Amino acid sequence: MFRPKNEHEIVIDLTGPQGNAFVLLGYAEQYAKCLGLDSKKIIEEMKSGDYEHLVVTFEKYFGDYVVLEW
Repeated sequence: MFRPKNEHEIVIDLTGPQGNAFVLLGYAEQYAKCLGLDSKKIIEEMKSGDYEHLVVTFEKYFGDYVVLEW
């Protein structure tokens, strides 16, 4: 599922099943709640464009905690 890069980071392989847009939206919802962020706002922003926009938005909010690998 997740492969920790170090004690503070999680690595998601975007070329595998974890890179599916719906999976990323689910992760975003979970992480937003854990971090006290507005998950609805983040999900709406992620959905407002194409897949690349979704990934960039995910990275914008969670890039300090998650490493996305291509």
